[in-house]
Amino acid sequence: MGPSLEASKPGQAMNQGRIETIGATIGRSMRLIFVNRFFHPDHSATSQILSDLAFHLAEAGFDVHILTSRQLYDDPSRVLPKRESVRGVRVNRVWSTRFGRGRLLPRAVDYLTFYLSATAKLATLADSATLVIAETDPPLLSVPCALVARLKRSTAINWTQDLFPEIAESLHVPGIALLAPLLRRLRNLSLNLARTNVVLGDGMAARLRAEGIAHEKIDVIHNWFPGETVPAPAQPTANPLRAEWDLGQKFVVGYSGNFGRAHDFATTLDAAALLRDLPDLHFLFVGAGAQRAWVEARVVELGLTNVSFRPYQPLERLATSLSVPDAHLVSLKPELEGLIVPSKFYSVLAAGRPVLFVGDRKGEMAMCIEEAGCGRAFSVGAAADLATAIRELASHPADVAEMGERARALWAARFKRQQALATWQALVTKVSAGVR
Repeated sequence: MGPSLEASKPGQAMNQGRIETIGATIGRSMRLIFVNRFFHPDHSATSQILSDLAFHLAEAGFDVHILTSRQLYDDPSRVLPKRESVRGVRVNRVWSTRFGRGRLLPRAVDYLTFYLSATAKLATLADSATLVIAETDPPLLSVPCALVARLKRSTAINWTQDLFPEIAESLHVPGIALLAPLLRRLRNLSLNLARTNVVLGDGMAARLRAEGIAHEKIDVIHNWFPGETVPAPAQPTANPLRAEWDLGQKFVVGYSGNFGRAHDFATTLDAAALLRDLPDLHFLFVGAGAQRAWVEARVVELGLTNVSFRPYQPLERLATSLSVPDAHLVSLKPELEGLIVPSKFYSVLAAGRPVLFVGDRKGEMAMCIEEAGCGRAFSVGAAADLATAIRELASHPADVAEMGERARALWAARFKRQQALATWQALVTKVSAGVR
Protein backbone atom coordinates (compact mmCIF):
# COMPACT_ATOMS: atom_id res chain seq x y z
CA MET A 1 0.00 0.00 0.00
CA GLY A 2 1.17 3.53 -0.69
CA PRO A 3 1.84 5.97 2.12
CA SER A 4 -1.15 5.99 4.44
CA LEU A 5 -2.72 9.37 5.04
CA GLU A 6 -4.41 8.29 8.24
CA ALA A 7 -4.46 11.45 10.35
CA SER A 8 -4.09 9.63 13.66
CA LYS A 9 -0.49 8.69 12.92
CA PRO A 10 2.02 11.39 13.94
CA GLY A 11 4.11 13.05 11.25
CA GLN A 12 1.93 12.06 8.31
CA ALA A 13 -0.17 15.21 7.94
CA MET A 14 1.36 18.50 6.83
CA ASN A 15 1.73 21.43 9.20
CA GLN A 16 -1.80 22.79 9.43
CA GLY A 17 -0.88 26.45 9.02
CA ARG A 18 1.20 25.69 5.91
CA ILE A 19 -1.61 23.56 4.48
CA GLU A 20 -4.13 26.37 4.87
CA THR A 21 -1.80 28.86 3.18
CA ILE A 22 -1.09 26.57 0.24
CA GLY A 23 -4.73 25.52 0.05
CA ALA A 24 -5.92 29.11 -0.15
CA THR A 25 -3.40 29.90 -2.93
CA ILE A 26 -4.26 26.80 -4.96
CA GLY A 27 -7.97 27.22 -4.29
CA ARG A 28 -8.07 30.46 -6.27
CA SER A 29 -6.86 28.77 -9.45
CA MET A 30 -7.83 25.12 -8.96
CA ARG A 31 -11.39 23.84 -9.28
CA LEU A 32 -12.40 20.83 -7.19
CA ILE A 33 -15.46 18.94 -8.45
CA PHE A 34 -16.91 16.28 -6.15
CA VAL A 35 -19.34 13.85 -7.78
CA ASN A 36 -21.85 11.90 -5.69
CA ARG A 37 -25.56 11.24 -5.94
CA PHE A 38 -26.35 12.93 -2.62
CA PHE A 39 -25.19 16.11 -0.89
CA HIS A 40 -26.41 18.57 1.75
CA PRO A 41 -29.19 18.85 2.91
CA ASP A 42 -29.40 15.06 2.48
CA HIS A 43 -28.59 13.12 5.69
CA SER A 44 -27.32 9.83 4.24
CA ALA A 45 -23.85 8.71 5.35
CA THR A 46 -21.94 9.52 2.15
CA SER A 47 -23.72 12.86 1.88
CA GLN A 48 -22.82 13.88 5.42
CA ILE A 49 -19.12 13.17 5.08
CA LEU A 50 -18.98 14.77 1.62
CA SER A 51 -20.75 17.85 2.98
CA ASP A 52 -18.30 18.06 5.89
CA LEU A 53 -15.31 17.85 3.56
CA ALA A 54 -16.66 20.22 0.91
CA PHE A 55 -17.52 22.93 3.43
CA HIS A 56 -14.15 22.53 5.13
CA LEU A 57 -12.20 22.86 1.89
CA ALA A 58 -14.27 25.87 0.80
CA GLU A 59 -13.48 27.58 4.10
CA ALA A 60 -9.77 26.79 3.48
CA GLY A 61 -9.87 28.72 0.19
CA PHE A 62 -10.49 26.01 -2.39
CA ASP A 63 -12.91 26.55 -5.29
CA VAL A 64 -15.30 23.71 -4.48
CA HIS A 65 -18.09 22.46 -6.75
CA ILE A 66 -20.54 19.59 -6.20
CA LEU A 67 -22.14 17.56 -8.95
CA THR A 68 -25.10 15.68 -7.48
CA SER A 69 -28.75 14.71 -7.96
CA ARG A 70 -31.86 16.76 -7.15
CA GLN A 71 -33.28 14.21 -4.71
CA LEU A 72 -32.89 13.01 -1.13
CA TYR A 73 -31.86 9.51 -0.09
CA ASP A 74 -34.97 8.83 1.98
CA ASP A 75 -37.40 11.02 0.00
CA PRO A 76 -36.91 10.61 -3.78
CA SER A 77 -40.05 12.63 -4.45
CA ARG A 78 -38.52 15.85 -3.13
CA VAL A 79 -36.96 18.05 -5.82
CA LEU A 80 -33.98 20.20 -4.81
CA PRO A 81 -32.83 23.36 -6.70
CA LYS A 82 -30.75 22.90 -9.85
CA ARG A 83 -28.09 25.31 -8.66
CA GLU A 84 -27.26 27.02 -5.41
CA SER A 85 -24.35 28.18 -3.30
CA VAL A 86 -24.10 26.76 0.22
CA ARG A 87 -21.38 27.97 2.59
CA GLY A 88 -19.10 28.84 -0.30
CA VAL A 89 -19.71 25.58 -2.18
CA ARG A 90 -21.26 25.74 -5.65
CA VAL A 91 -23.81 22.98 -6.03
CA ASN A 92 -24.92 21.68 -9.45
CA ARG A 93 -27.81 19.23 -9.36
CA VAL A 94 -28.65 17.19 -12.45
CA TRP A 95 -31.81 15.39 -13.52
CA SER A 96 -32.31 11.69 -12.86
CA THR A 97 -35.27 9.39 -12.43
CA ARG A 98 -36.50 9.03 -8.85
CA PHE A 99 -37.93 5.55 -8.41
CA GLY A 100 -36.19 5.14 -5.04
CA ARG A 101 -34.44 2.23 -3.36
CA GLY A 102 -37.34 -0.20 -2.97
CA ARG A 103 -36.55 -2.53 -5.90
CA LEU A 104 -33.34 -3.35 -7.74
CA LEU A 105 -34.42 -2.70 -11.36
CA PRO A 106 -35.96 0.76 -10.75
CA ARG A 107 -32.92 1.65 -8.64
CA ALA A 108 -30.68 0.64 -11.56
CA VAL A 109 -32.64 3.05 -13.77
CA ASP A 110 -32.04 5.81 -11.23
CA TYR A 111 -28.32 5.00 -11.37
CA LEU A 112 -28.21 4.96 -15.18
CA THR A 113 -29.96 8.29 -15.61
CA PHE A 114 -27.67 9.89 -13.04
CA TYR A 115 -24.60 8.49 -14.83
CA LEU A 116 -25.74 10.04 -18.10
CA SER A 117 -26.70 13.43 -16.68
CA ALA A 118 -23.68 13.72 -14.40
CA THR A 119 -21.24 12.69 -17.14
CA ALA A 120 -22.65 15.26 -19.55
CA LYS A 121 -22.53 18.02 -16.94
CA LEU A 122 -19.03 17.09 -15.78
CA ALA A 123 -17.81 17.35 -19.36
CA THR A 124 -18.96 20.99 -19.44
CA LEU A 125 -17.35 21.87 -16.10
CA ALA A 126 -14.01 20.05 -16.17
CA ASP A 127 -10.78 21.24 -17.76
CA SER A 128 -7.04 20.81 -17.28
CA ALA A 129 -7.15 22.85 -14.07
CA THR A 130 -9.79 20.62 -12.48
CA LEU A 131 -9.47 17.96 -9.81
CA VAL A 132 -12.40 15.51 -10.06
CA ILE A 133 -13.15 13.57 -6.86
CA ALA A 134 -15.65 10.73 -7.40
CA GLU A 135 -17.40 8.88 -4.59
CA THR A 136 -19.10 5.52 -5.15
CA ASP A 137 -22.81 6.41 -5.19
CA PRO A 138 -23.92 5.21 -7.63
CA PRO A 139 -21.55 2.25 -7.97
CA LEU A 140 -18.79 2.49 -10.59
CA LEU A 141 -19.03 6.28 -10.67
CA SER A 142 -15.25 6.27 -11.11
CA VAL A 143 -15.67 4.90 -14.65
CA PRO A 144 -17.51 7.83 -16.32
CA CYS A 145 -15.52 10.30 -14.21
CA ALA A 146 -12.27 8.74 -15.43
CA LEU A 147 -13.49 9.01 -19.02
CA VAL A 148 -14.28 12.72 -18.67
CA ALA A 149 -11.04 13.38 -16.77
CA ARG A 150 -9.08 11.70 -19.57
CA LEU A 151 -10.83 13.69 -22.31
CA LYS A 152 -10.58 17.00 -20.44
CA ARG A 153 -7.05 16.42 -19.11
CA SER A 154 -8.33 16.72 -15.58
CA THR A 155 -6.88 14.90 -12.59
CA ALA A 156 -8.96 12.33 -10.71
CA ILE A 157 -9.17 11.04 -7.15
CA ASN A 158 -11.56 8.21 -6.30
CA TRP A 159 -13.10 8.21 -2.84
CA THR A 160 -13.89 4.51 -2.53
CA GLN A 161 -16.64 3.97 0.03
CA ASP A 162 -17.30 0.39 -1.10
CA LEU A 163 -16.20 -2.04 -3.79
CA PHE A 164 -18.52 -2.94 -6.65
CA PRO A 165 -19.16 -5.40 -8.33
CA GLU A 166 -17.76 -7.51 -5.49
CA ILE A 167 -20.59 -6.42 -3.18
CA ALA A 168 -23.23 -7.44 -5.72
CA GLU A 169 -21.51 -10.79 -6.24
CA SER A 170 -21.41 -11.44 -2.49
CA LEU A 171 -25.10 -10.60 -2.18
CA HIS A 172 -25.97 -12.74 -5.24
CA VAL A 173 -27.67 -9.92 -7.13
CA PRO A 174 -29.47 -11.47 -10.13
CA GLY A 175 -27.49 -11.26 -13.36
CA ILE A 176 -24.32 -9.91 -11.79
CA ALA A 177 -22.29 -13.08 -12.44
CA LEU A 178 -22.36 -12.41 -16.20
CA LEU A 179 -21.50 -8.72 -15.91
CA ALA A 180 -19.00 -8.82 -13.06
CA PRO A 181 -15.81 -9.59 -15.06
CA LEU A 182 -16.39 -6.67 -17.43
CA LEU A 183 -17.44 -4.31 -14.63
CA ARG A 184 -14.39 -5.23 -12.58
CA ARG A 185 -12.04 -4.55 -15.50
CA LEU A 186 -13.64 -1.16 -16.14
CA ARG A 187 -13.51 -0.29 -12.44
CA ASN A 188 -9.85 -1.29 -12.12
CA LEU A 189 -8.93 0.69 -15.22
CA SER A 190 -10.57 3.81 -13.78
CA LEU A 191 -8.77 3.35 -10.45
CA ASN A 192 -5.38 2.97 -12.12
CA LEU A 193 -6.02 6.08 -14.22
CA ALA A 194 -6.63 8.16 -11.10
CA ARG A 195 -3.90 10.06 -9.27
CA THR A 196 -4.88 8.15 -6.12
CA ASN A 197 -7.71 6.16 -4.57
CA VAL A 198 -8.81 6.85 -1.01
CA VAL A 199 -10.08 3.79 0.85
CA LEU A 200 -11.56 3.40 4.33
CA GLY A 201 -9.29 0.77 5.82
CA ASP A 202 -6.43 -1.66 5.37
CA GLY A 203 -8.80 -4.46 4.39
CA MET A 204 -10.17 -2.46 1.47
CA ALA A 205 -6.63 -1.46 0.48
CA ALA A 206 -5.60 -5.12 0.42
CA ARG A 207 -8.57 -5.94 -1.82
CA LEU A 208 -7.51 -3.29 -4.34
CA ARG A 209 -3.88 -4.39 -4.29
CA ALA A 210 -5.06 -7.92 -5.08
CA GLU A 211 -6.89 -6.45 -8.09
CA GLY A 212 -3.67 -5.00 -9.43
CA ILE A 213 -4.13 -1.40 -8.33
CA ALA A 214 -0.69 0.16 -7.91
CA HIS A 215 0.25 0.44 -4.23
CA GLU A 216 1.30 4.08 -4.64
CA LYS A 217 -2.22 4.86 -5.85
CA ILE A 218 -3.93 3.76 -2.62
CA ASP A 219 -4.26 5.97 0.45
CA VAL A 220 -6.12 5.08 3.66
CA ILE A 221 -8.24 7.83 5.18
CA HIS A 222 -10.93 6.64 7.58
CA ASN A 223 -14.41 8.08 7.55
CA TRP A 224 -15.48 9.96 10.64
CA PHE A 225 -18.32 11.07 12.84
CA PRO A 226 -18.73 14.57 14.37
CA GLY A 227 -18.53 13.21 17.90
CA GLU A 228 -18.05 16.66 19.35
CA THR A 229 -21.84 16.96 18.99
CA VAL A 230 -22.37 13.92 21.23
CA PRO A 231 -21.91 14.35 24.99
CA ALA A 232 -19.91 11.32 26.08
CA PRO A 233 -20.06 9.33 28.08
CA ALA A 234 -23.63 10.43 28.74
CA GLN A 235 -25.78 8.39 31.09
CA PRO A 236 -28.49 6.61 29.05
CA THR A 237 -31.04 6.83 31.87
CA ALA A 238 -30.79 10.64 31.83
CA ASN A 239 -31.73 10.76 28.15
CA PRO A 240 -35.14 12.44 27.52
CA LEU A 241 -35.91 10.01 24.70
CA ARG A 242 -35.94 7.20 27.26
CA ALA A 243 -39.19 8.51 28.69
CA GLU A 244 -40.61 9.42 25.27
CA TRP A 245 -39.94 5.90 23.97
CA ASP A 246 -41.09 4.21 27.20
CA LEU A 247 -37.72 2.62 27.96
CA GLY A 248 -37.35 3.76 31.56
CA GLN A 249 -34.46 2.13 33.42
CA LYS A 250 -34.14 -0.89 31.13
CA PHE A 251 -30.81 -2.06 29.74
CA VAL A 252 -31.17 -1.16 26.06
CA VAL A 253 -29.29 -2.81 23.21
CA GLY A 254 -29.58 -0.56 20.17
CA TYR A 255 -29.19 -0.72 16.41
CA SER A 256 -29.09 2.64 14.62
CA GLY A 257 -28.85 3.20 10.87
CA ASN A 258 -29.46 1.44 7.59
CA PHE A 259 -31.18 -1.98 7.55
CA GLY A 260 -29.15 -2.87 4.47
CA ARG A 261 -28.56 -6.20 2.79
CA ALA A 262 -24.95 -6.15 3.95
CA HIS A 263 -25.97 -6.60 7.60
CA ASP A 264 -26.97 -9.68 9.58
CA PHE A 265 -30.06 -9.35 11.78
CA ALA A 266 -30.98 -12.99 12.37
CA THR A 267 -28.29 -13.48 15.03
CA THR A 268 -29.51 -10.47 17.00
CA LEU A 269 -33.17 -11.49 16.82
CA ASP A 270 -32.34 -15.01 17.93
CA ALA A 271 -30.44 -13.52 20.88
CA ALA A 272 -33.46 -11.36 21.69
CA ALA A 273 -35.59 -14.52 21.73
CA LEU A 274 -33.21 -16.13 24.21
CA LEU A 275 -33.49 -13.05 26.46
CA ARG A 276 -37.23 -12.54 26.13
CA ASP A 277 -37.90 -13.45 29.78
CA LEU A 278 -35.79 -10.59 31.17
CA PRO A 279 -38.21 -7.71 31.68
CA ASP A 280 -35.47 -5.12 32.22
CA LEU A 281 -33.70 -5.79 28.91
CA HIS A 282 -34.83 -4.30 25.60
CA PHE A 283 -33.75 -4.20 21.93
CA LEU A 284 -34.23 -0.92 20.07
CA PHE A 285 -33.98 -0.60 16.27
CA VAL A 286 -33.75 2.91 14.80
CA GLY A 287 -33.61 3.51 11.05
CA ALA A 288 -34.88 2.09 7.77
CA GLY A 289 -33.74 0.10 4.78
CA ALA A 290 -34.17 -2.98 2.63
CA GLN A 291 -34.31 -5.48 5.50
CA ARG A 292 -36.44 -3.58 7.98
CA ALA A 293 -39.68 -5.21 6.80
CA TRP A 294 -38.09 -8.65 7.23
CA VAL A 295 -36.84 -7.75 10.72
CA GLU A 296 -40.29 -6.52 11.77
CA ALA A 297 -41.95 -9.65 10.36
CA ARG A 298 -39.43 -11.87 12.14
CA VAL A 299 -40.12 -10.12 15.45
CA VAL A 300 -43.83 -10.88 15.01
CA GLU A 301 -43.09 -14.46 13.99
CA LEU A 302 -40.98 -15.02 17.12
CA GLY A 303 -43.55 -13.26 19.31
CA LEU A 304 -40.96 -10.89 20.75
CA THR A 305 -42.21 -8.17 23.07
CA ASN A 306 -38.74 -6.97 24.03
CA VAL A 307 -38.11 -5.29 20.67
CA SER A 308 -39.26 -1.88 19.41
CA PHE A 309 -38.69 0.21 16.28
CA ARG A 310 -38.22 3.90 15.58
CA PRO A 311 -37.67 5.74 12.28
CA TYR A 312 -34.54 7.62 11.30
CA GLN A 313 -34.08 10.55 13.62
CA PRO A 314 -33.55 14.12 12.37
CA LEU A 315 -29.93 15.24 12.35
CA GLU A 316 -30.52 17.60 15.26
CA ARG A 317 -31.74 14.65 17.35
CA LEU A 318 -29.07 12.18 16.28
CA ALA A 319 -26.73 12.77 19.21
CA THR A 320 -29.58 12.24 21.66
CA SER A 321 -30.79 9.13 19.83
CA LEU A 322 -27.32 7.55 19.80
CA SER A 323 -27.06 8.03 23.55
CA VAL A 324 -30.26 6.10 24.33
CA PRO A 325 -28.83 2.54 24.22
CA ASP A 326 -26.46 1.15 26.83
CA ALA A 327 -24.71 -0.84 24.09
CA HIS A 328 -24.89 -0.75 20.29
CA LEU A 329 -25.02 -3.48 17.66
CA VAL A 330 -22.97 -3.30 14.48
CA SER A 331 -22.97 -6.06 11.89
CA LEU A 332 -21.40 -6.92 8.56
CA LYS A 333 -21.80 -10.19 6.71
CA PRO A 334 -18.40 -11.95 6.62
CA GLU A 335 -18.36 -12.17 2.83
CA LEU A 336 -18.42 -8.35 2.70
CA GLU A 337 -15.36 -7.88 4.89
CA GLY A 338 -13.01 -5.44 3.16
CA LEU A 339 -15.76 -4.29 0.78
CA ILE A 340 -17.70 -2.03 3.18
CA VAL A 341 -17.05 -0.30 6.49
CA PRO A 342 -20.38 0.32 8.30
CA SER A 343 -20.61 4.05 9.00
CA LYS A 344 -22.52 3.42 12.23
CA PHE A 345 -19.28 2.08 13.76
CA TYR A 346 -17.87 5.60 14.00
CA SER A 347 -21.02 7.08 15.56
CA VAL A 348 -21.24 4.32 18.19
CA LEU A 349 -17.65 4.97 19.24
CA ALA A 350 -18.31 8.70 19.42
CA ALA A 351 -21.36 8.10 21.62
CA GLY A 352 -19.16 6.25 24.11
CA ARG A 353 -21.02 2.96 24.02
CA PRO A 354 -19.76 -0.66 23.92
CA VAL A 355 -19.82 -2.17 20.43
CA LEU A 356 -21.38 -5.61 19.93
CA PHE A 357 -20.16 -6.62 16.48
CA VAL A 358 -21.64 -9.54 14.53
CA GLY A 359 -19.56 -10.64 11.56
CA ASP A 360 -16.10 -11.95 10.75
CA ARG A 361 -14.29 -12.29 14.09
CA LYS A 362 -10.95 -12.17 12.26
CA GLY A 363 -11.92 -9.11 10.23
CA GLU A 364 -10.57 -5.59 10.53
CA MET A 365 -13.43 -4.18 12.60
CA ALA A 366 -13.59 -7.12 14.99
CA MET A 367 -9.86 -6.91 15.61
CA CYS A 368 -10.08 -3.17 16.19
CA ILE A 369 -12.85 -3.63 18.78
CA GLU A 370 -11.06 -6.43 20.58
CA GLU A 371 -7.70 -4.62 20.65
CA ALA A 372 -9.29 -1.43 22.01
CA GLY A 373 -11.33 -3.34 24.58
CA CYS A 374 -14.43 -1.36 23.64
CA GLY A 375 -16.79 -4.25 22.98
CA ARG A 376 -17.13 -7.84 21.83
CA ALA A 377 -17.18 -9.60 18.47
CA PHE A 378 -19.40 -12.57 17.56
CA SER A 379 -19.70 -14.86 14.58
CA VAL A 380 -22.87 -14.82 12.51
CA GLY A 381 -25.22 -17.38 14.06
CA ALA A 382 -23.64 -17.21 17.53
CA ALA A 383 -26.88 -16.02 19.12
CA ALA A 384 -26.25 -17.87 22.39
CA ASP A 385 -22.84 -16.19 22.82
CA LEU A 386 -24.32 -12.79 22.02
CA ALA A 387 -27.17 -13.33 24.48
CA THR A 388 -24.74 -14.38 27.22
CA ALA A 389 -22.60 -11.28 26.64
CA ILE A 390 -25.63 -8.98 26.76
CA ARG A 391 -26.84 -10.61 29.96
CA GLU A 392 -23.40 -10.11 31.52
CA LEU A 393 -23.21 -6.47 30.48
CA ALA A 394 -26.67 -5.79 31.87
CA SER A 395 -25.48 -7.17 35.22
CA HIS A 396 -22.18 -5.22 35.31
CA PRO A 397 -22.72 -1.49 34.71
CA ALA A 398 -19.12 -0.70 35.64
CA ASP A 399 -17.89 -2.85 32.74
CA VAL A 400 -20.31 -1.11 30.40
CA ALA A 401 -19.02 2.29 31.48
CA GLU A 402 -15.40 1.24 31.06
CA MET A 403 -16.00 -0.16 27.57
CA GLY A 404 -17.84 3.02 26.66
CA GLU A 405 -14.91 5.17 27.76
CA ARG A 406 -12.57 3.04 25.67
CA ALA A 407 -14.89 3.41 22.68
CA ARG A 408 -14.85 7.18 23.01
CA ALA A 409 -11.06 7.13 23.36
CA LEU A 410 -10.75 5.08 20.17
CA TRP A 411 -12.92 7.57 18.32
CA ALA A 412 -10.84 10.47 19.62
CA ALA A 413 -7.59 8.78 18.60
CA ARG A 414 -8.56 7.63 15.11
CA PHE A 415 -11.94 8.80 13.84
CA LYS A 416 -12.40 12.47 14.74
CA ARG A 417 -13.71 14.76 12.04
CA GLN A 418 -10.98 17.39 12.49
CA GLN A 419 -8.24 14.81 11.95
CA ALA A 420 -9.78 13.34 8.81
CA LEU A 421 -10.53 16.74 7.28
CA ALA A 422 -6.95 17.91 7.86
CA THR A 423 -5.65 14.74 6.24
CA TRP A 424 -7.94 15.17 3.26
CA GLN A 425 -6.84 18.77 2.92
CA ALA A 426 -3.21 17.66 2.91
CA LEU A 427 -3.94 15.15 0.14
CA VAL A 428 -5.91 17.59 -2.01
CA THR A 429 -3.23 20.25 -1.54
CA LYS A 430 -0.49 17.83 -2.61
CA VAL A 431 -2.40 16.57 -5.64
CA SER A 432 -3.53 20.05 -6.66
CA ALA A 433 0.02 21.38 -6.47
CA GLY A 434 1.06 18.58 -8.80
CA VAL A 435 -1.71 19.45 -11.24
CA ARG A 436 -0.61 23.08 -11.40
